[in-house]
Amino acid sequence: MIFPRLILRAAAPLAMLATAAHAADAPAVAATATNTSTAGNLLQVTLGLLVVLGLMAAAAWMLRRFTGAKGSSAANIRIIGGVSVGNRERVVVVEIADQWIVVGVAPGRVNALSTMARQETPVMTDAPPAKNFSSWLAQTIEKRNVQ
Repeated sequence: MIFPRLILRAAAPLAMLATAAHAADAPAVAATATNTSTAGNLLQVTLGLLVVLGLMAAAAWMLRRFTGAKGSSAANIRIIGGVSVGNRERVVVVEIADQWIVVGVAPGRVNALSTMARQETPVMTDAPPAKNFSSWLAQTIEKRNVQ
């Protein structure tokens, strides 16, 4: 216990001399140190940002690669149609495999209302072709001019 105290007492004057010598050179070194420390800090922040972004990209790649997420599960589900029955409520018909499910959708809730076998949806081939907007506009202007 006595030995460390003696070392500390003997080292104290040397430490004070070193501090005094350093304080004399401080004003000359302070201006240079400020400029280099600002550039050094900017470089350090930029490199840190690049490392973090690289780690995030690597983590996203690994997550996508190793979780085995496949897009084929969404191919089995198809929305056949829907109708709005309220301000924020809808009734939707969803096809899953060979079955149709009538679903009620409201904020915070999805309820299966009914199920039925898959039905053939009629394809409208005899529907008149959509009118060209320019011809519709010309007809509308012509009707207004006649009246």
